[in-house]
Amino acid sequence: MSLSILIAAGGTGGHMVPAHALSEELRQRGHRVTLLTDARGLRFPGLFEGVDVHILPSATIGGTNPVRWAQALLAIWRGRQEGRAIAHAVQAHAVVGFGGYPSLPGLLAGQSLRLPLVLHEQNAVLGRVNRWLQSQVSAIALSYANTQRLDPGLTLKTHVTGNPVRAAVLAARDDHFHPPAADAPFELLVTGGSQGARILAERVPGAVAALPEKLRRRISVTQQCREADLSAVSRQYQDAHVTADCLPYMPDLPRRMARAHLVIARAGASTMAELMVMGRPALLVPFAAAMDDHQTANARGFADAGAGFVIPEAALTAERLAGHITGFMESPEALDAAAAAARSLGRADAAALLANLVEAEVATAGGRMAA
Repeated sequence: MSLSILIAAGGTGGHMVPAHALSEELRQRGHRVTLLTDARGLRFPGLFEGVDVHILPSATIGGTNPVRWAQALLAIWRGRQEGRAIAHAVQAHAVVGFGGYPSLPGLLAGQSLRLPLVLHEQNAVLGRVNRWLQSQVSAIALSYANTQRLDPGLTLKTHVTGNPVRAAVLAARDDHFHPPAADAPFELLVTGGSQGARILAERVPGAVAALPEKLRRRISVTQQCREADLSAVSRQYQDAHVTADCLPYMPDLPRRMARAHLVIARAGASTMAELMVMGRPALLVPFAAAMDDHQTANARGFADAGAGFVIPEAALTAERLAGHITGFMESPEALDAAAAAARSLGRADAAALLANLVEAEVATAGGRMAA
């Protein structure tokens, strides 16, 4: 049976990438997908091509200003109403929400129409919108088994599917990790997520410059930087006589990650999923201001498994980074073991498992209605 599925997602790449991966899986199965998003959700090239897309009014709820609260609630209500009309028009069978405020209007629309609702949580801490709705949905899909802020009374409706990744990541998974010999070229990838990371621009070039000369001669760096940091970062690598490719966006990030021997990155949900599916060692610097410190929670299991190290922002120094890089460059065996540990955590079938869950919830709802 061909289904019509609404996907509610928006805001950041961390929400949009797994939503896109699910969309592709559902479409390959012959289902129709409609995306309900916000204007920010359209910023990411290559996602949801060929999918019917609708921008719904939404807003962030927070603060103490009553006028802003009223404006936010009105926007969400308008989005809900528009979402209801779209659900009717496409004869939707279910709504899948990926968290974040842009998902709220679509989920509320589905709830008002008594459609099956499936939540997907990408992080190791349940996000605010998912937290609000967790008791009112049909099923909750988790990326991490021990997700924090999850109501312990809802375990029967929770399913660990993992976090879906793009097809390009799955293809790169076939490029197995090969640690370099002690005197061979060494590829270092530095990425700060979809928004870049100033602290990595400030610390990593100095750490590479602090490496012993014999290691600096071997290392080649690819670093994602914000536009404002590009010149300064490139200059530091030039001064240290290190080959470096600095750029603000990497459309081919999976290919670059597959080629890397070591990754320095934030611990956002999509980055973590890609590192684990591909099996790449990493030094993780969680974003300290992330809500509920969810990036530290994301990174903890990775480090505990021996796949790399977590360095809090407050402890991130060039010297500490240089020490970790040196340790990995001088020990191919440790690097290989870390890569294997990362790969053991990956769930390459996450999109398929999530699609199975959506289909099962629609079938169950149909059975209830028939009864």
